[in-house]
Amino acid sequence: MLSVICESPGVLRARQTEPPVRAAGEVMLRVARVGICGTDLHIFTGNQPYLQYPRVMGHEFSAVVTEAEPGSGFAAGDCVYVMPYLSCGHCVACRQGKTNCCVDIKVLGVHRDGALTEYVSVPAQFVHKAEGVSLDQAAMLEFLAIGAHAVRRANVSSGQRVLVVGAGPIGMAAMIFAKLRGANVTCLDTRADRLAFCRSELNVDAAVAVGATDTEQLASLTNGEFFDVVFDATGNIDAMNRGFGFVAHGGTYTLISIVPGQVSFSDPEFHKRETTLLASRNATTADFETVLEAMRAGRIPDRALNTHRMHLADVPDGLPRLLEPGPTVVKALVEC
Repeated sequence: MLSVICESPGVLRARQTEPPVRAAGEVMLRVARVGICGTDLHIFTGNQPYLQYPRVMGHEFSAVVTEAEPGSGFAAGDCVYVMPYLSCGHCVACRQGKTNCCVDIKVLGVHRDGALTEYVSVPAQFVHKAEGVSLDQAAMLEFLAIGAHAVRRANVSSGQRVLVVGAGPIGMAAMIFAKLRGANVTCLDTRADRLAFCRSELNVDAAVAVGATDTEQLASLTNGEFFDVVFDATGNIDAMNRGFGFVAHGGTYTLISIVPGQVSFSDPEFHKRETTLLASRNATTADFETVLEAMRAGRIPDRALNTHRMHLADVPDGLPRLLEPGPTVVKALVEC
């Protein structure tokens, strides 16, 4: 079968590999669509802290069942999505239902080989039927669920002023679900094309470009009080540190981004505002269900979000081009 392997930073190869063998308790899947996300691009560029090379990337995907155990609830031909966070089920986090931050988590495409291939075999408990959505939509569930999880974790409520820093796919997902909760949403980014996309397709209430006057603009939008909830989705340590200054007194700062570095802030300012600081990692089954419900109701602009497509064999040439200047890339889908 064809597999695309990231052999080392900057090196992608399409190779013929042996098909997987389905183990007991697993479901054999024919991969249908794979979403390319920031994690994959970070793996390609060598900026992912939890990975060893070589690696088959790809953790956002939909598939069709080809083989499953009797009594598993799956049959050949079922369209499914996969929760790519393979949790242990018994650690301190899993016992609390926080499988997204399992002590021994194994993420497909990061800790073990993922979906940029033709077939994968996955433990049945992480496979779910994609009922009422297309294969394209099912492949976009995961990144949207990360945004839904962050919004749920920050307990965003109607009427709150929300700032999302970083208008990439994850930041956009946070904007979508904050808007669905009735918040007033502002986005902050360096790129005019992404800000324009957020205005036209996500209906954000305001979009501000990073620059010499951005703080003044954000203050003006909030009567000088700044934001009840701030999300950072930049993956940039300077932006993450700067974001503390955009949180209103009594507000919440949620870091969706992860960087290999130290986050720092002014302790007097942090205490003066009684800031709540949260990390948000991955997503849970409940978050995927939240996204599914919104998709089935037509409340997610998934067609607009899917800006690029390519075939599996074209990934070694096509994926690096997603990093080049040009038309706005939000979500690229690979057809397998």
